[in-house]
Amino acid sequence: MPNPMPSPSSRPVLAVGAWLKNTACLLDATGAHGSDLHGDLRDAQACCALEASARDLAARSSQPIAAIAHDLHPDFYSTRLALALAEEWQINAIGVQHHHAHIGAVMAEHGLNEPVIGLALDGVGLGTDGTAWGGELLWVAPGAWRRLGHLWPLGLPGGDAAARMPWRMLASALHAMGRSTEIEPRLSAAVGAGPARMIQRMLETGLNCPATTSAGRWFDAAAAALGLHLLEQTEAEAAIALEQQAARWLDAAQAADAVMTRHESGIETDTGVLDIRPLLCALLDWPEAADRVGAAAAWFHLALAHALADWAAHAALQAGCRIVCLGGGCFMNAILAREVTRRLHSHGLRVFRPQTNSCGDAGLALGQAWVVAQQLDSPGFGLADEIASTQPFTSLLPSESLPCA
Repeated sequence: MPNPMPSPSSRPVLAVGAWLKNTACLLDATGAHGSDLHGDLRDAQACCALEASARDLAARSSQPIAAIAHDLHPDFYSTRLALALAEEWQINAIGVQHHHAHIGAVMAEHGLNEPVIGLALDGVGLGTDGTAWGGELLWVAPGAWRRLGHLWPLGLPGGDAAARMPWRMLASALHAMGRSTEIEPRLSAAVGAGPARMIQRMLETGLNCPATTSAGRWFDAAAAALGLHLLEQTEAEAAIALEQQAARWLDAAQAADAVMTRHESGIETDTGVLDIRPLLCALLDWPEAADRVGAAAAWFHLALAHALADWAAHAALQAGCRIVCLGGGCFMNAILAREVTRRLHSHGLRVFRPQTNSCGDAGLALGQAWVVAQQLDSPGFGLADEIASTQPFTSLLPSESLPCA
């Protein structure tokens, strides 16, 4: 079904999403038209469904497609499909940074045409510097954007595997706090002395420990610090358990202020790098009590939400913006979304987050399409700019053929 927009694109743009929870989107003169959910593109059937949706949406456009929008990651099937279709149709494929697209999706849904501050929090998305982003403070305007700040980075011991093992993210947080010597004593009983010692050495040497600014990985570390799901069987299992503990405690206590007044976070929010290490330090040293896990989980959510909101509010003041947009899968966390919004409102700011569109990757294609449509309509954005934006990816494509070619 079309999603009517205040500023439809006069030049149709087809967007193919990223990797997880993939959807495609066509943005044309009649509005935004989304595909069904394809699922994660690790599955060949999902890849075939994406290609079918992309071709179907292009055929439904009243005008020829002007450009194809895709994620920056060169190895995603969606990126490879975009480049293949662009070559077939003799148009340009334009990469859109993952978190820029998350904020673009919010702006598209709400018809925002003025500069905003964007707070994009999720598990991972490739940054323009080639590193894994996921806790991003952005300035976004139609046709332009820049990164203002990010969360304190953590190492990913073992790379992507760390996203499925929250105990590794706890080890990474301990290392980031200068407490590496605690990794083996704290984690040996749960995961074994050998694995704990190995991860400690990896972190200390930097071997296979790429950095990430991901908010999702900080949630993993917090959950592991409280003994919740050191290993995950399903996506975001640890973060969901942490939210559930916090929600139960807040429902029973009915006094969020009580836990905040007992424990101050001490986080500086007038900086480009939001250092949330003190939150993990507090969880690790939380006093023993019958309600320890629930109280600590609630405090973590509230302290993080306040720090994020104050950080964004400071950026809004500096940039002269009155709007903050919230995007990314971490805002599926109801406590985080509610408390960040409340705190931003207390600063006198307007807050927008997805309502009909997903805040996670299922809504990313709309943002990609909107970003590219705005670029195409911007004065001075010409063919040379479009071609330049595709060049970094063509030499990095895997040699294997597309599964549905």
